[in-house]
Amino acid sequence: MEYRANPEARRVVVINDPQPVGSLDDVWSSAGSAAIIGIFLLLFGGFLYFGRAILLPIFAAAIVALTLGPAVKAANRRGISPWITALLIVLLCIGALTLAATALAGPVSAWIGRAPEIGATIKQKLSVLEQPLESVAQLEEMLFGASAPAAAPSAPSVVLPVVAFITPAAGELLLFFGTLMFFLVGQLELRAQLVSFFPTREAKLRFLKIVTDVERNLASYLAIVTVINACLGVVVALGAWALGFPNPAIFGVLAALLNYVPYVGPAVMVVILFTVGLVSFPSLGQAFIAPLAFVLLTTMEGHFITPTVVGRRVTLNPLLIFLALAFWTWMWGPIGAFLAAPLSIIGLVVVNHLVPSEDVKLPE
Repeated sequence: MEYRANPEARRVVVINDPQPVGSLDDVWSSAGSAAIIGIFLLLFGGFLYFGRAILLPIFAAAIVALTLGPAVKAANRRGISPWITALLIVLLCIGALTLAATALAGPVSAWIGRAPEIGATIKQKLSVLEQPLESVAQLEEMLFGASAPAAAPSAPSVVLPVVAFITPAAGELLLFFGTLMFFLVGQLELRAQLVSFFPTREAKLRFLKIVTDVERNLASYLAIVTVINACLGVVVALGAWALGFPNPAIFGVLAALLNYVPYVGPAVMVVILFTVGLVSFPSLGQAFIAPLAFVLLTTMEGHFITPTVVGRRVTLNPLLIFLALAFWTWMWGPIGAFLAAPLSIIGLVVVNHLVPSEDVKLPE
Protein backbone atom coordinates (compact mmCIF):
# COMPACT_ATOMS: atom_id res chain seq x y z
CA MET A 1 0.00 0.00 0.00
CA GLU A 2 1.52 3.25 -1.11
CA TYR A 3 1.64 6.09 1.44
CA ARG A 4 1.28 9.62 0.14
CA ALA A 5 1.96 12.56 2.42
CA ASN A 6 -0.77 15.11 2.67
CA PRO A 7 0.58 18.39 1.23
CA GLU A 8 -1.59 20.34 3.69
CA ALA A 9 0.29 18.75 6.61
CA ARG A 10 3.46 20.52 5.55
CA ARG A 11 1.78 23.85 6.17
CA VAL A 12 1.01 23.20 9.83
CA VAL A 13 4.38 24.62 10.95
CA VAL A 14 5.11 27.96 9.30
CA ILE A 15 8.73 29.18 9.43
CA ASN A 16 9.41 32.67 8.16
CA ASP A 17 12.74 33.42 6.51
CA PRO A 18 14.94 30.65 7.97
CA GLN A 19 18.64 31.50 8.09
CA PRO A 20 21.52 29.12 8.93
CA VAL A 21 23.83 30.10 11.79
CA GLY A 22 27.09 31.70 10.76
CA SER A 23 29.23 29.47 12.95
CA LEU A 24 28.50 26.70 15.42
CA ASP A 25 31.38 27.98 17.54
CA ASP A 26 29.34 31.10 18.33
CA VAL A 27 26.41 28.93 19.44
CA TRP A 28 28.58 26.80 21.72
CA SER A 29 30.26 29.93 23.09
CA SER A 30 26.89 31.44 23.98
CA ALA A 31 25.73 28.16 25.51
CA GLY A 32 28.92 27.96 27.56
CA SER A 33 28.45 31.53 28.85
CA ALA A 34 24.83 30.77 29.76
CA ALA A 35 25.92 27.59 31.58
CA ILE A 36 28.54 29.50 33.58
CA ILE A 37 25.97 32.13 34.57
CA GLY A 38 23.49 29.42 35.53
CA ILE A 39 26.06 27.60 37.68
CA PHE A 40 26.98 30.89 39.39
CA LEU A 41 23.32 31.63 40.14
CA LEU A 42 22.79 28.14 41.58
CA LEU A 43 25.88 28.43 43.79
CA PHE A 44 24.89 31.94 44.89
CA GLY A 45 21.37 30.73 45.72
CA GLY A 46 22.83 27.91 47.80
CA PHE A 47 25.10 30.40 49.55
CA LEU A 48 22.10 32.59 50.42
CA TYR A 49 20.02 29.62 51.59
CA PHE A 50 22.57 27.85 53.77
CA GLY A 51 24.06 31.09 55.09
CA ARG A 52 20.73 32.68 56.00
CA ALA A 53 21.40 32.54 59.76
CA ILE A 54 24.13 35.17 59.35
CA LEU A 55 23.21 36.75 56.00
CA LEU A 56 19.58 37.52 56.86
CA PRO A 57 20.28 39.91 59.80
CA ILE A 58 23.17 41.51 57.90
CA PHE A 59 21.07 42.15 54.79
CA ALA A 60 18.17 43.43 56.88
CA ALA A 61 20.44 45.79 58.80
CA ALA A 62 22.05 47.04 55.59
CA ILE A 63 18.65 47.80 54.04
CA VAL A 64 17.49 49.66 57.16
CA ALA A 65 20.78 51.57 57.29
CA LEU A 66 20.51 52.55 53.62
CA THR A 67 16.95 53.71 54.24
CA LEU A 68 17.97 55.82 57.25
CA GLY A 69 21.25 56.98 55.71
CA PRO A 70 19.88 60.38 54.61
CA ALA A 71 18.79 61.09 58.20
CA VAL A 72 22.29 60.35 59.53
CA LYS A 73 23.83 62.59 56.87
CA ALA A 74 21.41 65.43 57.62
CA ALA A 75 22.20 65.21 61.35
CA ASN A 76 25.93 65.14 60.59
CA ARG A 77 25.64 68.35 58.54
CA ARG A 78 24.06 69.99 61.59
CA GLY A 79 26.96 68.98 63.82
CA ILE A 80 25.38 65.90 65.42
CA SER A 81 27.79 62.98 65.62
CA PRO A 82 26.82 59.86 63.64
CA TRP A 83 27.40 57.85 66.83
CA ILE A 84 24.65 59.79 68.61
CA THR A 85 22.24 59.50 65.68
CA ALA A 86 22.94 55.79 65.21
CA LEU A 87 22.55 55.07 68.93
CA LEU A 88 19.24 56.97 69.01
CA ILE A 89 17.94 55.03 65.98
CA VAL A 90 18.94 51.66 67.46
CA LEU A 91 17.32 52.53 70.81
CA LEU A 92 14.12 53.58 69.02
CA CYS A 93 14.07 50.30 67.08
CA ILE A 94 14.61 48.25 70.24
CA GLY A 95 11.92 50.23 72.05
CA ALA A 96 9.41 49.75 69.24
CA LEU A 97 10.16 46.01 69.07
CA THR A 98 9.81 45.66 72.85
CA LEU A 99 6.57 47.64 72.88
CA ALA A 100 5.07 45.51 70.09
CA ALA A 101 6.14 42.26 71.79
CA THR A 102 4.68 43.43 75.11
CA ALA A 103 1.41 44.49 73.51
CA LEU A 104 1.01 41.18 71.68
CA ALA A 105 2.14 38.88 74.50
CA GLY A 106 -0.98 39.20 76.67
CA PRO A 107 -3.68 38.68 74.01
CA VAL A 108 -1.73 35.91 72.28
CA SER A 109 -1.26 34.06 75.57
CA ALA A 110 -4.96 34.41 76.34
CA TRP A 111 -5.95 33.05 72.93
CA ILE A 112 -3.52 30.13 73.26
CA GLY A 113 -5.03 29.30 76.66
CA ARG A 114 -8.49 29.21 75.07
CA ALA A 115 -7.36 26.99 72.19
CA PRO A 116 -9.68 24.03 72.97
CA GLU A 117 -12.68 26.31 73.38
CA ILE A 118 -11.83 28.22 70.22
CA GLY A 119 -11.38 25.00 68.24
CA ALA A 120 -14.76 23.69 69.35
CA THR A 121 -16.47 26.99 68.51
CA ILE A 122 -14.92 27.14 65.05
CA LYS A 123 -15.89 23.51 64.37
CA GLN A 124 -19.47 24.27 65.38
CA LYS A 125 -19.68 27.43 63.24
CA LEU A 126 -18.22 25.63 60.20
CA SER A 127 -20.43 22.56 60.54
CA VAL A 128 -22.20 23.58 57.32
CA LEU A 129 -18.98 22.75 55.47
CA GLU A 130 -18.65 19.23 56.85
CA GLN A 131 -20.50 17.55 53.98
CA PRO A 132 -18.51 19.28 51.18
CA LEU A 133 -15.25 18.57 52.99
CA GLU A 134 -16.17 14.90 53.41
CA SER A 135 -16.94 14.68 49.70
CA VAL A 136 -13.54 16.17 48.88
CA ALA A 137 -11.85 13.73 51.27
CA GLN A 138 -13.63 10.77 49.66
CA LEU A 139 -12.64 11.96 46.20
CA GLU A 140 -9.02 12.31 47.33
CA GLU A 141 -9.10 8.83 48.83
CA MET A 142 -10.42 7.35 45.57
CA LEU A 143 -7.77 9.12 43.50
CA PHE A 144 -4.69 8.85 45.72
CA GLY A 145 -5.57 6.20 48.31
CA ALA A 146 -6.11 6.52 52.03
CA SER A 147 -3.56 8.56 53.95
CA ALA A 148 -2.32 7.73 57.42
CA PRO A 149 -4.01 9.72 60.19
CA ALA A 150 -1.89 12.50 61.65
CA ALA A 151 -0.75 11.93 65.20
CA ALA A 152 -1.76 14.46 67.82
CA PRO A 153 1.14 16.71 68.81
CA SER A 154 2.57 15.98 72.23
CA ALA A 155 3.84 18.60 74.66
CA PRO A 156 7.56 18.24 73.77
CA SER A 157 6.79 18.51 70.03
CA VAL A 158 5.20 21.91 70.67
CA VAL A 159 7.73 23.26 73.17
CA LEU A 160 10.93 22.21 71.39
CA PRO A 161 10.22 24.04 68.11
CA VAL A 162 9.44 27.22 70.07
CA VAL A 163 12.72 26.96 71.98
CA ALA A 164 14.57 26.12 68.75
CA PHE A 165 13.12 29.25 67.15
CA ILE A 166 13.72 31.67 70.03
CA THR A 167 17.33 30.63 70.70
CA PRO A 168 18.79 31.51 67.25
CA ALA A 169 16.42 34.49 66.94
CA ALA A 170 18.09 36.15 69.94
CA GLY A 171 21.51 35.83 68.30
CA GLU A 172 20.18 37.10 64.98
CA LEU A 173 18.62 40.13 66.68
CA LEU A 174 21.94 40.90 68.37
CA LEU A 175 23.73 40.61 65.02
CA PHE A 176 21.09 42.80 63.37
CA PHE A 177 21.32 45.65 65.86
CA GLY A 178 25.12 45.48 65.99
CA THR A 179 25.40 45.60 62.20
CA LEU A 180 22.84 48.41 62.03
CA MET A 181 24.76 50.46 64.59
CA PHE A 182 28.14 50.18 62.91
CA PHE A 183 26.69 50.49 59.40
CA LEU A 184 24.99 53.79 60.29
CA VAL A 185 28.15 55.12 61.92
CA GLY A 186 30.65 54.10 59.27
CA GLN A 187 28.64 54.17 56.04
CA LEU A 188 30.42 57.28 54.72
CA GLU A 189 33.87 55.77 55.33
CA LEU A 190 32.71 52.43 53.89
CA ARG A 191 31.44 54.15 50.77
CA ALA A 192 34.76 55.98 50.31
CA GLN A 193 36.67 52.71 50.70
CA LEU A 194 34.45 50.94 48.15
CA VAL A 195 34.83 53.78 45.66
CA SER A 196 38.63 53.43 45.84
CA PHE A 197 38.38 49.87 44.45
CA PHE A 198 37.05 51.11 41.09
CA PRO A 199 39.86 51.87 38.63
CA THR A 200 38.31 54.58 36.44
CA ARG A 201 36.54 57.83 37.20
CA GLU A 202 33.51 56.72 35.20
CA ALA A 203 33.16 53.57 37.30
CA LYS A 204 33.50 55.59 40.52
CA LEU A 205 30.77 58.00 39.42
CA ARG A 206 28.49 55.15 38.39
CA PHE A 207 28.91 53.47 41.79
CA LEU A 208 28.17 56.72 43.65
CA LYS A 209 25.07 57.31 41.53
CA ILE A 210 23.82 53.77 42.20
CA VAL A 211 24.25 54.12 45.97
CA THR A 212 22.62 57.56 45.99
CA ASP A 213 19.64 56.38 43.96
CA VAL A 214 19.25 53.28 46.14
CA GLU A 215 19.16 55.42 49.28
CA ARG A 216 16.72 57.93 47.81
CA ASN A 217 14.32 55.34 46.40
CA LEU A 218 14.37 53.17 49.51
CA ALA A 219 13.84 56.15 51.81
CA SER A 220 10.98 57.60 49.77
CA TYR A 221 9.26 54.27 49.19
CA LEU A 222 9.48 52.96 52.75
CA ALA A 223 8.63 56.32 54.32
CA ILE A 224 5.47 56.72 52.25
CA VAL A 225 4.47 53.07 52.70
CA THR A 226 5.01 53.37 56.45
CA VAL A 227 2.68 56.38 56.63
CA ILE A 228 0.05 54.55 54.54
CA ASN A 229 0.33 51.40 56.67
CA ALA A 230 0.02 53.44 59.87
CA CYS A 231 -3.18 55.04 58.55
CA LEU A 232 -4.45 51.61 57.53
CA GLY A 233 -3.72 50.29 61.02
CA VAL A 234 -5.67 53.15 62.62
CA VAL A 235 -8.66 52.50 60.33
CA VAL A 236 -8.57 48.76 61.06
CA ALA A 237 -8.33 49.36 64.81
CA LEU A 238 -11.32 51.72 64.72
CA GLY A 239 -13.28 49.27 62.58
CA ALA A 240 -12.47 46.38 64.92
CA TRP A 241 -13.59 48.48 67.88
CA ALA A 242 -16.83 49.44 66.12
CA LEU A 243 -17.58 45.79 65.27
CA GLY A 244 -16.93 44.63 68.82
CA PHE A 245 -13.64 42.74 68.37
CA PRO A 246 -11.61 42.08 71.53
CA ASN A 247 -8.34 44.06 71.78
CA PRO A 248 -8.98 46.16 68.64
CA ALA A 249 -5.59 47.91 68.86
CA ILE A 250 -3.86 44.56 68.29
CA PHE A 251 -5.63 44.13 64.97
CA GLY A 252 -4.52 47.62 63.92
CA VAL A 253 -0.89 46.80 64.72
CA LEU A 254 -1.09 43.47 62.89
CA ALA A 255 -2.71 45.08 59.83
CA ALA A 256 -0.01 47.78 59.68
CA LEU A 257 2.85 45.27 60.01
CA LEU A 258 1.45 42.62 57.65
CA ASN A 259 0.72 45.21 54.95
CA TYR A 260 4.48 45.55 54.41
CA VAL A 261 4.30 42.11 52.78
CA PRO A 262 2.43 42.46 49.47
CA TYR A 263 -0.42 40.02 48.78
CA VAL A 264 0.50 37.52 51.51
CA GLY A 265 0.25 39.96 54.43
CA PRO A 266 -3.33 41.13 53.68
CA ALA A 267 -4.36 37.50 53.00
CA VAL A 268 -3.06 36.44 56.42
CA MET A 269 -4.92 39.37 58.00
CA VAL A 270 -8.16 38.27 56.33
CA VAL A 271 -7.74 34.78 57.82
CA ILE A 272 -7.06 36.27 61.27
CA LEU A 273 -10.12 38.52 61.12
CA PHE A 274 -12.33 35.66 59.93
CA THR A 275 -11.06 33.28 62.62
CA VAL A 276 -11.55 35.80 65.43
CA GLY A 277 -14.96 36.71 63.99
CA LEU A 278 -16.04 33.07 64.15
CA VAL A 279 -15.20 32.98 67.84
CA SER A 280 -16.48 36.45 68.76
CA PHE A 281 -19.80 36.61 66.87
CA PRO A 282 -22.82 34.28 67.03
CA SER A 283 -23.43 33.81 63.30
CA LEU A 284 -21.31 32.95 60.28
CA GLY A 285 -22.59 36.00 58.39
CA GLN A 286 -21.32 38.39 61.06
CA ALA A 287 -17.91 36.72 60.94
CA PHE A 288 -17.63 37.63 57.25
CA ILE A 289 -18.21 41.37 57.81
CA ALA A 290 -14.69 42.26 59.01
CA PRO A 291 -12.79 40.20 56.37
CA LEU A 292 -14.91 41.58 53.52
CA ALA A 293 -14.49 45.15 54.80
CA PHE A 294 -10.71 44.62 55.08
CA VAL A 295 -10.53 43.22 51.52
CA LEU A 296 -12.39 46.29 50.26
CA LEU A 297 -10.10 48.60 52.24
CA THR A 298 -6.85 46.98 51.07
CA THR A 299 -8.13 46.89 47.47
CA MET A 300 -8.72 50.64 47.55
CA GLU A 301 -5.34 51.18 49.21
CA GLY A 302 -3.41 48.96 46.80
CA HIS A 303 -5.05 50.11 43.56
CA PHE A 304 -5.83 53.76 44.17
CA ILE A 305 -4.24 55.29 47.28
CA THR A 306 -0.69 53.87 47.20
CA PRO A 307 -0.11 54.30 43.42
CA THR A 308 -1.40 57.88 43.64
CA VAL A 309 0.74 58.82 46.65
CA VAL A 310 3.87 56.87 45.75
CA GLY A 311 3.76 57.74 42.07
CA ARG A 312 5.00 55.87 39.05
CA ARG A 313 8.66 56.54 39.83
CA VAL A 314 8.85 54.01 42.65
CA THR A 315 5.85 51.83 41.71
CA LEU A 316 6.97 48.23 41.20
CA ASN A 317 5.67 45.78 38.64
CA PRO A 318 3.12 43.44 40.31
CA LEU A 319 4.58 40.34 38.61
CA LEU A 320 8.09 41.30 39.75
CA ILE A 321 6.89 41.80 43.33
CA PHE A 322 5.00 38.49 43.31
CA LEU A 323 8.02 36.52 42.03
CA ALA A 324 10.38 38.32 44.42
CA LEU A 325 8.00 37.61 47.30
CA ALA A 326 7.84 33.92 46.42
CA PHE A 327 11.63 33.65 46.04
CA TRP A 328 12.68 35.50 49.20
CA THR A 329 9.97 33.83 51.30
CA TRP A 330 11.23 30.44 50.16
CA MET A 331 14.81 31.55 50.74
CA TRP A 332 14.56 33.36 54.10
CA GLY A 333 11.07 32.76 55.46
CA PRO A 334 8.80 35.53 56.84
CA ILE A 335 11.62 38.08 57.20
CA GLY A 336 12.50 37.45 53.57
CA ALA A 337 8.91 38.33 52.67
CA PHE A 338 9.33 41.70 54.41
CA LEU A 339 12.60 42.30 52.52
CA ALA A 340 11.21 41.34 49.09
CA ALA A 341 10.07 44.84 48.07
CA PRO A 342 13.24 46.68 49.27
CA LEU A 343 15.49 44.11 47.60
CA SER A 344 13.46 44.47 44.39
CA ILE A 345 13.97 48.24 44.49
CA ILE A 346 17.72 47.79 44.94
CA GLY A 347 17.87 45.32 42.07
CA LEU A 348 15.88 47.60 39.75
CA VAL A 349 18.08 50.59 40.52
CA VAL A 350 21.25 48.60 39.81
CA VAL A 351 19.88 47.12 36.58
CA ASN A 352 18.65 50.52 35.34
CA HIS A 353 22.11 51.98 35.91
CA LEU A 354 24.01 49.09 34.33
CA VAL A 355 21.57 48.47 31.47
CA PRO A 356 19.74 51.79 30.95
CA SER A 357 16.83 52.04 28.52
CA GLU A 358 18.65 54.88 26.80
CA ASP A 359 22.27 55.97 26.85
CA VAL A 360 23.04 58.12 29.87
CA LYS A 361 26.25 60.14 29.58
CA LEU A 362 28.15 60.59 32.82
CA PRO A 363 29.81 63.98 33.42
CA GLU A 364 33.42 64.24 32.37
